[in-house]
Amino acid sequence: MHYYGTLGPACRDTNLLTQMFQAGMTGMRLNLSHMTLEEAANDLALFREAAANAGVVPELLIDLQGPELRIGRMPSLLLKDDDIVLLIDSQLYAEESGAREKNVETDAQHSEDAVPLKAIPVPRITLPYLTAGQEVLLDDGKILLTVQENDQASAKAVVKRGGTLVSRKSMAIPGASIHPPALTDQDFANLAVAKKYGVTGVMQPFVRSREDLEAVRAALLFAGAGDVRIFAKIENLEGMEQLPELLPAADEIVIARGDLGNSMPLWKLPAAQKILSSICKKADKPFMVVTQMLSSMENAAVPTRAEVSDIFNAVLDGASSVMVTGETAVGHFPVEVIKYLVNTGNAACEWLEMQKK
Repeated sequence: MHYYGTLGPACRDTNLLTQMFQAGMTGMRLNLSHMTLEEAANDLALFREAAANAGVVPELLIDLQGPELRIGRMPSLLLKDDDIVLLIDSQLYAEESGAREKNVETDAQHSEDAVPLKAIPVPRITLPYLTAGQEVLLDDGKILLTVQENDQASAKAVVKRGGTLVSRKSMAIPGASIHPPALTDQDFANLAVAKKYGVTGVMQPFVRSREDLEAVRAALLFAGAGDVRIFAKIENLEGMEQLPELLPAADEIVIARGDLGNSMPLWKLPAAQKILSSICKKADKPFMVVTQMLSSMENAAVPTRAEVSDIFNAVLDGASSVMVTGETAVGHFPVEVIKYLVNTGNAACEWLEMQKK
């Protein structure tokens, strides 16, 4: 079994990282949606030092931007139920941001009714799909909007489920088939230096076809990193339907339940996970299960019984690796998270061995 944490502010400490490796962590994920490998150089140095302290030769997985839809850069924004928001092209938003900042003091002098609509920068490619009645999910579905009208340059929407929204969070438009390029310019730049920074695996988000994975493989070969493994993240119905075609082009499949859960009613997600697990197991293709495995531990030192059962059952279904994300990247108990992840996974492996006797 492989046990992965995610590198982030909460564990940006050599001592903490050393304890995580000592607890059984075998590698870490670095999310490159918000940074480049070069910008993460200092964090990666701590990661290497901690692994050496624990006597571990670690795996380093980088999670690319890929074709995932994300909102643009913006100030933190509190969205309350029934608020009206304006979804605006990210490039236009950036151009107008200076003007908006100048108007902040003036706007503050007016009554609440006079405050302009809250603006959210979105990829230009999404605007034609933001028609009246369309639901929009932000930040892995934590925030829900419903579009009211679209004038082609922007779309007005009402907040149905609020929360605090910050830059570069995920965006999903259920039912829409949008096809941005498999790799961004930043992805190509990161793949070019992957070998230099000791990357052992590349996670390609929102895989839609075998061609997406072949594009990653070609970029790695061009960079002299042909031995770096490719992890295909299944995050929507399109990827799920194409899984048999993807298997030969991927070294490992990732059942990424966050966005996958945004593409269907949540009560159908467990069956989708079982289907994907079964296909991988029959094809003898390694697979990983991720997202909210120990989510409660971002703020609690002990997980729920449901969470440890989830990890246990993922291993019983054949998962060769499990991974946590925000639990170690921004949570309060990163070492404890890894202990529960590893101990639960190991307990499942022991149970499987007992069944063979």
